Amino acid sequence: MQNKIKKYRFAMEISQQNLADLCGVSRETICRLEANKVNPSLELAYRISRFLHVSIEELFSLEEEPILQ
Repeated sequence: MQNKIKKYRFAMEISQQNLADLCGVSRETICRLEANKVNPSLELAYRISRFLHVSIEELFSLEEEPILQ
């Protein structure tokens, strides 16, 4: 799953630590999410999208696997 957390966080001038505090997670969690090393729970995805004022669909996207024929 790809995300645009960093893009929206920068646009709002929020640090990783500030976003982490708002969401109730560690700064390391935000860092790992932005690096696409982990995927968030649905609850965390909702919290992040709410604090960044964007929809979950705008913030996160699945990488589509090519369909083999």
